[in-house]
Amino acid sequence: MNKKMGYRWRLRDLMADQQMFQTSNLVPLLAERGITLSREQVYRLVTQPPQRLSMDVLVALCDILGCSPNDLIEPEVVNQQIRKTVGAESDSLSIEPRRSVIRRPGRK
Repeated sequence: MNKKMGYRWRLRDLMADQQMFQTSNLVPLLAERGITLSREQVYRLVTQPPQRLSMDVLVALCDILGCSPNDLIEPEVVNQQIRKTVGAESDSLSIEPRRSVIRRPGRK
């Protein structure tokens, strides 16, 4: 059984919990912690899940937001293959397309 893992980047949610609604609010707070990022870099950091993230930035974000890395990064299964055994009933719902018939009043 294979499953592909991904994650949900929750920086925007955690910022909103702290009443921080502008990405530019992070620029000076990061700078206070020795992290120099442009407004554009911070915007991308907030709006897109990062593929790479330095530990220094992660620690600074956790300090600013009063959270742990687990609060920022929520692992999730993106694609999961399910093994099926012969004769076993499926636990999931199976929806198959069905042809519709429209009947007009007075006609058969």
